[in-house]
Amino acid sequence: MKINFLKINAFSGKIIVGSSLVLLSCFSGCHSANSKNEENAEMVEAPPVEVITLQKGKISSNLQIPGELLPFHQVDLYAKENSYVRKMFVDVGSEVKQGQLLVSLEAPELNSRLAETQSRLKSQEALYTASKAHYQRLLETSKTPGTISPNDLDQALAKQNSDFAQLEAAQAAYRSVVATRNYLEIKAPFNGVVTARNVSVGAYVGPSGKGSEFPLLTLQEQKKLRLVVSVPEMYTGLLSKQDQVTFKVKSLPNEEFKAQVKRMAGALDTRLRAERLEMDVANTNGKLLPGMYAEVNLPLPAKDSTFVVPTSAVVASTEKIFVIKVADHKAQWVEVHKGRQAEEKVEIYGNLNPGDQLVTVATDEIRDGSELPRVQLGQ
Repeated sequence: MKINFLKINAFSGKIIVGSSLVLLSCFSGCHSANSKNEENAEMVEAPPVEVITLQKGKISSNLQIPGELLPFHQVDLYAKENSYVRKMFVDVGSEVKQGQLLVSLEAPELNSRLAETQSRLKSQEALYTASKAHYQRLLETSKTPGTISPNDLDQALAKQNSDFAQLEAAQAAYRSVVATRNYLEIKAPFNGVVTARNVSVGAYVGPSGKGSEFPLLTLQEQKKLRLVVSVPEMYTGLLSKQDQVTFKVKSLPNEEFKAQVKRMAGALDTRLRAERLEMDVANTNGKLLPGMYAEVNLPLPAKDSTFVVPTSAVVASTEKIFVIKVADHKAQWVEVHKGRQAEEKVEIYGNLNPGDQLVTVATDEIRDGSELPRVQLGQ
């Protein structure tokens, strides 16, 4: 009885083990079948590639570029004649009007020259007056036949003409000295502000020699300023006069100023490869100062229509820049050049035609020539 009991138990154990192996095999088979079904489902449900239809458009963008504020007029005032500073009527920061006397100079030698030329002028005036009167008397007398020989009359006329020429030369010499003396009074050529002073009363000044390397005064017009920017070559075709620009300066970060394009150089600077633009800026309140740097916002409106696509449609690889064109359900890489970019849009130039379909989100993982069985037109 004991032996039979053990055999039954052993037999039961074999049955149990065998049953477990069968269950495990069934479970593994079911799991493999489910995995294959899921993979097939994923392959069937792969999302389509989104494409866009290529068309032309215009991009209006802005260019952020540094600029510099300059005085509308600026002049360095020098002494034309060797002289001494007799009196200074202005100083740094003085506001002056056009024609106002700024500096008075003194040149003793010039006063002597003026007296000399004035004396010579009076002498020539007397000689001319005498020769003219003598000729007129001879002319009246010669009206009586046989009283005055023609030779005497001709000599009197020649003497009158010679004295008149000498008088004109003396007058010119006198005017020259007077004009030179007027240079001893330096006056303002325009309304402005004195921004630099390099001499004091009693200083020796002149066109040459010690002290002449610096101007006596520097005068600037500050009620009106020039905003100067250099625009890179690639943007010069988009510029036009009368464009309105805005700018800011570091000293007044919360204020925005406006200006208008007035002058364009019409040529590129050979060093910077850029075109110079000048804008007129009203500065009646004096907030802006010449020499300030400005951050200029320059509008660049589009003039011609070009192909415009989302920036995601352009791939910039290490080899080239391209878009992916879809033709006959195949990907085709088309090399392009980028233009302006604004608000997630970019201009492209390449071998493309209106109506071509391009992949909206392009990557270099979509290989050239690969199959694209499912495409979907984007919004």
